Amino acid sequence: MEILQTIWTALTTENENLISIFSIVFTFLEITTAMFLFCTILNFSASHKNKILYIILFSLSSIFTGFFVPVPYNIFINLVVQISLIVLLFKTSILKAIIALLIPFIIFVITESLVFKIYLLIFNVPFDNVMLIPIHRIPAILAIYLIVFCLYKLAKHFNFSIKLLDNMDKKSKLILTINAILGIISIATQATLNTYYSDNLPLLITILSTISLLTYFIISIYSLTRTTQLQLATQNLEEEKLYNKTLNLLHDNIRGFKHDFNNIVSAIGGYVSTEDMEGLKSYYTELLKDCKKVNNLTVLSPSVINNSAIYSLLTSKYHQALEDGIQMDIDVFMDLNTLNMKIYEFTRIFGILLDNALEASKDCDTKLVRVTIRKDSSSNRQLCIIENTYKDKSIDTEKIFEKGFSTKNRNSGIGLWEIRQILKKLSNVNLYTSKTDDIFKQQLEIYM
Repeated sequence: MEILQTIWTALTTENENLISIFSIVFTFLEITTAMFLFCTILNFSASHKNKILYIILFSLSSIFTGFFVPVPYNIFINLVVQISLIVLLFKTSILKAIIALLIPFIIFVITESLVFKIYLLIFNVPFDNVMLIPIHRIPAILAIYLIVFCLYKLAKHFNFSIKLLDNMDKKSKLILTINAILGIISIATQATLNTYYSDNLPLLITILSTISLLTYFIISIYSLTRTTQLQLATQNLEEEKLYNKTLNLLHDNIRGFKHDFNNIVSAIGGYVSTEDMEGLKSYYTELLKDCKKVNNLTVLSPSVINNSAIYSLLTSKYHQALEDGIQMDIDVFMDLNTLNMKIYEFTRIFGILLDNALEASKDCDTKLVRVTIRKDSSSNRQLCIIENTYKDKSIDTEKIFEKGFSTKNRNSGIGLWEIRQILKKLSNVNLYTSKTDDIFKQQLEIYM
């Protein structure tokens, strides 16, 4: 009986030691619930090992700073630790890590404000008692976690997720980052005000303040989403224009083949009847070139080149090659969305290499550029190979990467130097340059 009385006394009186013990348990519980929430909403995929590691490391950091680092410095340390752990363990960008931090933060703060306010009204106890007396603190905190956990289950059940960041350009990402940081500051300020003035603020004011703040951020994100969708629609429209241009060329080439089919067959028959094999070989070579043009136009389809940025770049360069009388052969044998490097960096390198290849082949008698993108499963790598004819046989394959080097009259070469600067930042990407008497070759290797 005495033990029960002791336990009851510990639960019903101010007891900082017991609160501290429970806060350790609550820390693990809160971090786990928050992780489930942001992993679901942001489509994070991570191994169970990394998730457990995140919970343990961030919980230990939060507990340590809670006991040994004064407020508000512990809050800022925890923010940095949390963002760092999300980036490292969930393999995501800093922006997504900030959003992953912000979403549970907003939900917990809003839920906490409402639960505490309603709890104070129902039980008519001062706020300090709720914070310091275990019998009040424990059920209030558990109610908060239960509500957030229910929100997580609802999001998972209805497959609710935010895909806003997947197709967002740099400017939009910057705006969203600033918005997220301001959101954290605003909500933290709101939470502080609710904490210090919880006894004096009417419930209606708390609810209105919370709803207005939440509405503001929902509208901001919605507006940014609409802007991003408009940008994507514009980008898709440009792709459709390029594709229509390609289809028109394909249609014209097929019509030409159809119109000339009888003549082609007759010409082949003439070579066969006279047994002129050399003439037939020459005729076949010319015919093959026209067939290759049709094949290239077939490849220039969004279903084959299934990355928007690469499709726009490659299609525009192909039409440029046509205008300059350059034969451009294209072969794509892989899903371009699986490239193991950032598309922004890949397109920068790819664009520079294509420009150089087109420029070099333009001066040749045989104007040819070949582009091949494929997987090399035996070496666990992806290859982007650009080959072209070239005129200057004395070109130095090392010197061309020097800043300012150019084979043109003006000393303006900077493209290949830029590529080398990008490659220095990438541990899994190499570029090998080689040449034969007829072909100059750049082979970009992306290791998995």
